[in-house]
Amino acid sequence: MSDGAPEPTDSEEVTVGGETVPEEAVPDDVPEWDDEYLDRVSDRLMFSFDLEREFRVRGRAFEMYGEMRIESQKQLFHAALNYGNHEKREHLFVRRADSVSPTDLESMVDLGHELADEWIDADEQHFGTDFTFVVVAPEIPDDVRSFVSGFRDRTLLKFGYYGDYEVNLVVVAPEEEQTVESEEADVAAAFRLWESLDETEESSGLLDRFFG
Repeated sequence: MSDGAPEPTDSEEVTVGGETVPEEAVPDDVPEWDDEYLDRVSDRLMFSFDLEREFRVRGRAFEMYGEMRIESQKQLFHAALNYGNHEKREHLFVRRADSVSPTDLESMVDLGHELADEWIDADEQHFGTDFTFVVVAPEIPDDVRSFVSGFRDRTLLKFGYYGDYEVNLVVVAPEEEQTVESEEADVAAAFRLWESLDETEESSGLLDRFFG
């Protein structure tokens, strides 16, 4: 027998990036890209990254920029009594190019180190920061594939007491359905639109990598 209260209704669901999610989970401030490929990639990234269009830094232009921030803390009985606060960030830079070479990628690695010097507040709460550069190109040359697949660049801050930062590389050729990524560039999965993205497994992997 009804007591006059409205019946609960199921949350509306929408399909975003090939995945079904609750409508209220979709951010309302995500930019739109004229580039269909990047627009579809943003559908996958927007649940983890704050995204911007046409981002410029140190005289360089990127079609997409994203920032992800994760905070971890331990607490005693009450949230106000916490300790061991750690923060992990990832800065994502995406640009389109007619071609890509190892020299281009080395230049981005240099930019990553320059930004690390400027952007990171190195202290006990800093756990880690990633600078991930993605190049979208028509094809992936063999020398680029070799350079990226064997690449890892991790820097400890104050012997690790202030965490570390890492520069990651991804090169994707959407029309060829090919990618190559450096060892820690987990975000590359979002750029493989021709593959299904398992949201649960991806999120678990990111947290394990950041705070495991």
